[in-house]
Amino acid sequence: MYAIIMTGGKQYRVEKGLNVVVEKLEAEAGKEVVLDQVLMISDGDKATIGKPTVEGATVVAKVVRQKRLPKVLVFKKKAKNGYKKMQGHRQYVTELEIVDIKG
Repeated sequence: MYAIIMTGGKQYRVEKGLNVVVEKLEAEAGKEVVLDQVLMISDGDKATIGKPTVEGATVVAKVVRQKRLPKVLVFKKKAKNGYKKMQGHRQYVTELEIVDIKG
């Protein structure tokens, strides 16, 4: 059984027991979060597709940890002007472990 959920503007295919890294959620490590934007649930040959979400379907996940991704460097340069600029960015993310799919 698997589900397709949406969180942080992105879609993820999740199964029970799977660890997934999503955009930062406001929850502490060890707490459970309920994701209610379930777009599709598939159980073997039976699939339920939402319009846009499946009514009454939820995915329960446990927050494993909050972390940051590796640094991404952004370098800008304009030729013949002597202009150059370097910036770095580290995105905050949340690692979730899928506990249950209800629907």
